[in-house]
Amino acid sequence: MEFDRAGMNALMDIVARPELVFVRGEGSWLEDHTGKRYLDFIQGWAVNSLGHCPPEVRRAMEAQAGQLINPSPAYFNAPSMELARRITSASCFDRVFFANSGAEANEGAIKLARKWGRLNRNGAYKIITMDHGFHGRTLATMSASGKAGWDTMFAPQVPGFPKAVLNDLESVKALIDAETVAVMLEPVQGEGGVLPATQEFMQGLRKLTEEEGILFIVDEVQTGFGRTGSMFAYQQYGIEPDIMTLGKGIGGGVPLAALCAREAVSCFAYGEQGGTYNGNPVMTAVGVAVFDALMADGFLESVQARGRQLSEGLLELGAKWGFKGERGAGLLRALILDGDDGAAIVQTAMARTPEGLLLNSPRPNLLRFMPALNVSEEEISLMLAHLDEAITKVRG
Repeated sequence: MEFDRAGMNALMDIVARPELVFVRGEGSWLEDHTGKRYLDFIQGWAVNSLGHCPPEVRRAMEAQAGQLINPSPAYFNAPSMELARRITSASCFDRVFFANSGAEANEGAIKLARKWGRLNRNGAYKIITMDHGFHGRTLATMSASGKAGWDTMFAPQVPGFPKAVLNDLESVKALIDAETVAVMLEPVQGEGGVLPATQEFMQGLRKLTEEEGILFIVDEVQTGFGRTGSMFAYQQYGIEPDIMTLGKGIGGGVPLAALCAREAVSCFAYGEQGGTYNGNPVMTAVGVAVFDALMADGFLESVQARGRQLSEGLLELGAKWGFKGERGAGLLRALILDGDDGAAIVQTAMARTPEGLLLNSPRPNLLRFMPALNVSEEEISLMLAHLDEAITKVRG
């Protein structure tokens, strides 16, 4: 298969893509238009929970597409109700709104918190978020994010998102005023460099928000649906938030996200929240299949075991090269380099032959790992060997 340069030029140029086209995938492996295979430890940025083209997802899509594709979100459909019931039964939340992306779910969380503030806190609207946080690419979610430079990129920003410092409770306290309605954060900052919130910080935030009468929102777009070794990351902190957002892994590769809230916070009036494809039965049928796979006996225990293996392997590799350690939770991890050659290592790993390796460098001195949750012990060992080889080539 030849590279379609005309097709490449027809796409809007929004990211520096390599000149290869992926044509098929299975499990932890991708194959490009030349037939070269790649061990994939990005998986669509933590999207493909069960790897590429998992049989559970394919069966769910095929079965549902043969029954009902889109009846309109103005009506109930069975898969959306089944998935909502599964999520509420496995969490502390009572209500679910399905969306198409994590950014859309976070936009909904912002709207819901502001509506709640209008009803319960004299019109309070400010949501305290974290420096280096990432919540999406809509105008409001970019404003909520703490990514460097985003405050001027599409100025003026949406107001009302003062920034605190992750794991610094005093920095949050200093920002709370009469106009504050909520605190919102990722339990593990993914794009920010795989930075986990501490147990002390999360529990302190829950206590603080309760004392102040404001909402606690967790953005679990990247950490939810098994990524950190439990169904939802907040469960590892011994707390219960008021609002949670989900995305990425919930759909196992298809566009699906969710806004989850407690009953007391679910205050949208008719017409205030919606979307053409919300609760689409094909997408939510996939969500049911992914949920059931994750909740099967032993699955999350396996994620925890593979997470330990990956952590230990990265620590061993880091010790060999004099790196600065690793961090993360479950199968969302980062290797901290001692220099700014992360991008070079990514390129070298991808270019290796006969098989490439796909990695991500969200910061110049960091490599991020987001494999399929059912990645095998052998595939993690193979990745570590390929990574060592790539570092050797870059470092000489």
